[in-house]
Amino acid sequence: MNNWKKIFAIIWTGQFFSILTSSIVNFAIVLWLSLETGSAEVLALATLAALLPQSLLGLFTGIFIDRWKRKRIMIMADSFIAFCTLILAVLFYFDLARIGHIYVLLALRSVGSAFHMPAMQASVPLLAPKSELIRIAGISQMIQSFCNIAGPALAGLFISIMEMTNILLLDVVGAVIACTTLLFVAIPDPEQPEKREKIQFIKEAKEAVTEVRAHSGLSCMFIFSVLATFFIMPVGVLFPLMTLNHFSGNTFQVSLIEVVWGGGALLGGAFLGMKKFRFNEILMINWMYILLGATFLFSGLLPVSGYAYFVFLTTLAGVSGAFYMASFTTVVQTRIEPSVMGRVFSFYTSASLLPSMIGLLSTGFLADSIGLGNTFIISGVMLCLIGAISFFIPSIVVLKDSFRK
Repeated sequence: MNNWKKIFAIIWTGQFFSILTSSIVNFAIVLWLSLETGSAEVLALATLAALLPQSLLGLFTGIFIDRWKRKRIMIMADSFIAFCTLILAVLFYFDLARIGHIYVLLALRSVGSAFHMPAMQASVPLLAPKSELIRIAGISQMIQSFCNIAGPALAGLFISIMEMTNILLLDVVGAVIACTTLLFVAIPDPEQPEKREKIQFIKEAKEAVTEVRAHSGLSCMFIFSVLATFFIMPVGVLFPLMTLNHFSGNTFQVSLIEVVWGGGALLGGAFLGMKKFRFNEILMINWMYILLGATFLFSGLLPVSGYAYFVFLTTLAGVSGAFYMASFTTVVQTRIEPSVMGRVFSFYTSASLLPSMIGLLSTGFLADSIGLGNTFIISGVMLCLIGAISFFIPSIVVLKDSFRK
């Protein structure tokens, strides 16, 4: 534990380049689809393609993450994602890329993410003291947020001066840097006697469920988080169209919204990462539901001339997202045993994303039938209700007293 700062410095250096280049590529694809089609349905389907494989595979990947070497998993996953991006770059180079190809390649990239993200999250508690986890989560959010600021800004610039092929190749370079830095650190794996035994999916899945249920209130917190994701996901894909169609904005203003969202998250992550803070993570999660819901609600009520207010509300949404993710991740990492943490994180990802797929499938219909503004309003109201109700669930409130010793 004495060298945890050095280890994280090395890991974060590689992850910074990987996340930044992925952010550039992801937004460049969104911008390309928005400009080519202007369709909410196309954006929703692209998001669906990028998330559905990850959500389905998450039911199983955690079992392998808890058995295999987590460092090797992260390197292989990053390499696979880079390979998929390289294929898409080749298609653009030969002018063969079509919307269907983008859907397929996004789905394949999602397969790699299904392994990489839970492996990284499950490794953190084994690398640093428990007292530092909220701080580490804040710094991770800060890096993610900075990349979310720079990524869209650079994507907006690059897409006007570079071919899509060259933009996509940046992600390959980022993955190579991330994999190289991982070679210089040792990531411990939890002791598990059953690693040598034959995989028993049902038995090992039940172990993760039992661990979650052992902590009063954790199951309820997961359920409320899944409900929140159900309402957040459809709105999340509509921000570019909200700017372009509702506020009659341009591509620069689309990028600006992404930048200020990341800026808000950067501020939140920087605040948490500055030093150790003592606060009730459970209550913080509840308040962030309400704050995020309020930003959606008021964004939907804005007139066509209210773009400046939309920028402000999106910044607040970014702050709330950073505080929420850091708090939620810390709650799990400080209460779940390391030997099953890969399964818990991957199962949670699946549980939160699968229901949201229904919301994504209805995004195009909702936006076209009831309007972009009303979609924001409905989602905002539901998020506020989720946050308010969470304050009155006793098992969630007392969850703050349950820690992994």
